Amino acid sequence: MIWTTPPTLEGLNASNQDTAASHLDLTFTEFGDDYLIAEMPVTSRSVQPMRMLHGGISCFIIETLGSVAGMLCVPKPGQQYIVGTEINASHLRGVPEGNKVFGKVTPVRIGRRVQVWQVDISNQAGRLICTGRINCQVLMM
Repeated sequence: MIWTTPPTLEGLNASNQDTAASHLDLTFTEFGDDYLIAEMPVTSRSVQPMRMLHGGISCFIIETLGSVAGMLCVPKPGQQYIVGTEINASHLRGVPEGNKVFGKVTPVRIGRRVQVWQVDISNQAGRLICTGRINCQVLMM
């Protein structure tokens, strides 16, 4: 297991209260030894004018999942925190309003000062709609 702070679904979802994640209804639904999964409905809050998932929202999912996973892996919990320093996303297909998307974050590298996380976002049929990476820096509080 990679987590220095073991996750719980209650804790993960409580950390989203009063944030962009709660505004967009992003909910953590599963975790394992080296991954987290969250789902989010595609609603009027997350679409572009063509009523498809906005690409920036896919970046938001990458940023959120990578940062949350990163915080669970800091070497000194309670003394360190994570900031995203670089993000990239490849948008592969659209998702119409009224559907759900599912993000899965897995580690590429978990270092003492730098972490790299891979996030794959799929539609309800399990087809990949976006893939991205976020680099995070580990900082002292």
